[in-house]
Amino acid sequence: MINRPLVLTYLYLFIYILLSSGVILYNKWVLSPKYFNFPLPITLTMIHMGFSGAVAFFLVRVFKVVSPVKMTFEIYATCVIPISAFFASSLWFGNTAYLHISVAFIQMLKALMPVATFLMAVVCGTDKLRCDVFFNMLLVSVGVVVSSYGEIHFNVVGTVYQVTGIFAEALRLVLTQVLLQKKGLTLNPITSLYYIAPCSFVFLFVPWYLLEKPNMQVTQIQFNFWIFFSNALCALALNFSIFLVIGRTGAVTIRVAGVLKDWILIALSTVIFPESTITGLNIIGYAIALCGVLMYNYIKVKDVRASQLSSESIPERMDWKLEKRSSDIFTPNSNNGNGVSGSSDMNVDEEAPLLASRLSHSGRMQVGNHNK
Repeated sequence: MINRPLVLTYLYLFIYILLSSGVILYNKWVLSPKYFNFPLPITLTMIHMGFSGAVAFFLVRVFKVVSPVKMTFEIYATCVIPISAFFASSLWFGNTAYLHISVAFIQMLKALMPVATFLMAVVCGTDKLRCDVFFNMLLVSVGVVVSSYGEIHFNVVGTVYQVTGIFAEALRLVLTQVLLQKKGLTLNPITSLYYIAPCSFVFLFVPWYLLEKPNMQVTQIQFNFWIFFSNALCALALNFSIFLVIGRTGAVTIRVAGVLKDWILIALSTVIFPESTITGLNIIGYAIALCGVLMYNYIKVKDVRASQLSSESIPERMDWKLEKRSSDIFTPNSNNGNGVSGSSDMNVDEEAPLLASRLSHSGRMQVGNHNK
């Protein structure tokens, strides 16, 4: 008999890997002067944000698929605006990197994301500097340096753009956790796009007006409606697929699927874009960095599981005490029953604790890496 939930889970994972890889390769093809030749990354990002914001508006206000959250001016000014600014910056810098370096090398540089996120978390006070995590971050950094040294077509400008985009995305993730969670605000992919996409569009307008608008007036830029519509549609679908995968599996599976996606993307990019050459030193460096990333993920997963188990055991003991005090008669059977239910409650899905924490600030996740 076919396990329908399991089949759906693998289907969602396949769709996520397909869309994530497809959006990255599609963006590279559109922006590259050797192919579609639309070397305007800010314009492309603004198209994505405008399209996503419009779709989210119709889903929230017209079709009422989801309800908007209780958004005050204070929350919008102190949370949405700074998060949107860093989100727009990460997309801008990440897409600009496609003009200078290969997709394969970009994926290798993205191994720095845990390093950037950890550093930003320490700076913002949401995480503590630990020796075991620091060792993993050092291992990842060494791997990226080795991979960069082995890059044949190394470009300083492209590398700086990509690394800057990584740190902007890391700061956005930390700010999302710090600002939104403190306000008790939870955004799903639709409401995230509804609030963040229009604001990001406005932030991108200034650099677009200064950097790309003059070039659009001077040079002949080809514009194909169906190319840009399908590109923006894929980016939007990627946001929703991430939400579906997290809801079905959890963060552990997402991270494993992300690693698999990176290897597939590196291999595909060398086939689709022949100028992308991978050296043995590239692979060695990326493998070293990947080991550090996997060790870091293991530590974080272990920490979350431990905190979840401890937080679950406290309410159970409190409930037991309250129930005991409210009863004038002590019955061993009822206590045994409470003990059994307590132990069974502890047998939760190992990925469920991560699911709650991921969904609470998944506007990241999700709007994101998506267009990069």
